[in-house]
Amino acid sequence: MNIERVDIIHIRIPLVIPYETSYTPNKYVDKLILKIYTPDLAVYSECVCKDRPDSTYETPQTVRAVLRHFLLPRVMDEALNGALDYQARISSIKGHNMAKAAVENAVWTFEAHRIGLSLSQLLGGTKTRVPVGMGIGIQKDAGRLLGLVEQYLEAGFDRIKLKIKPGWDLTPLEAIRTAYPELKLMVDANNAYAYPRDLKALKAIDGFGLSMIEQPLSYEDLHCHAKLQAELATPICLDESVTSPYQAQIAAEIGACRIINIKQGRVGGLGPSKAIHDIAWDHGLTCWVGQMIETGLGLNYGLAVAALENCTHPNDTLPTRFYAADDIISPGMQLNSDSTVDIPSGPGLGVRVDEGQLDRYTVAREVIRKH
Repeated sequence: MNIERVDIIHIRIPLVIPYETSYTPNKYVDKLILKIYTPDLAVYSECVCKDRPDSTYETPQTVRAVLRHFLLPRVMDEALNGALDYQARISSIKGHNMAKAAVENAVWTFEAHRIGLSLSQLLGGTKTRVPVGMGIGIQKDAGRLLGLVEQYLEAGFDRIKLKIKPGWDLTPLEAIRTAYPELKLMVDANNAYAYPRDLKALKAIDGFGLSMIEQPLSYEDLHCHAKLQAELATPICLDESVTSPYQAQIAAEIGACRIINIKQGRVGGLGPSKAIHDIAWDHGLTCWVGQMIETGLGLNYGLAVAALENCTHPNDTLPTRFYAADDIISPGMQLNSDSTVDIPSGPGLGVRVDEGQLDRYTVAREVIRKH
């Protein structure tokens, strides 16, 4: 594989409704798309960074700089021999996992095309479809929340993820459980609580029959997550805390969680995602695949991970029509009647980027050529 040119394309697609977390409201699918050219083929990947450094420190501006000055110069000068070769070349660059993942995932896609496999098969996935659920951001009142829950259940989802924060936790949970006592329900706190300060509230949340409590404490605090997990019946799921296979290993060894949310962009790409999946398996933990308000392109990279055997919970890899005003891929992802989506089976990623749609939502473009 010889990379001759990379187009870095900044897109912005409006959301159907703002998606508020404990960090801030999100109003756009705001991403970088890479179009990577070789003499034989061009493939696309997506960098899942967001437009503000709150949930992560990477933004389109930081990613462009890292790609231009550090990552791409290491991989455009000579032939690349697969993902392991790529990882070796960029291993001395600290952090910037989302920038790294955008290139690594393209390397995997080239390899899948070369040998005629789907990306999920190349990674080791065996599933043809995976369960998915819908997430609901922080709302102004319980009435609005229940209206959205009803809407998404009628659309065909059977799992709801509720964003929470101190002051918006027990009231919405009571409202949902009163209306839907048997609903498959989880909550995501996005680092909003502290231990032991909020232990009373967290123990109250523990009483709502949830499938998991995702990232209740600071992403840096594996120690207190372990202490909290020992006091809760509900499984803790780590998300922002797991940025590498090493972090997954430590979290597993100290009992900081029972579930890991694998976001392939956050951990550095498909290779590290597979490693985290395997570490979880070895330690008796289970996994699922989250997303970062992505286009269908990014979601399909997540589906390749979700097809792995130990990803057993409903994933966030749902059709974009439920949250974004438009998309850039064809065919678009569809929700099946059993709250699942299909894993693409064609060679490579298995979906096509619509160039017209890509141009429509492009706000900036930069071309990097081999020197």
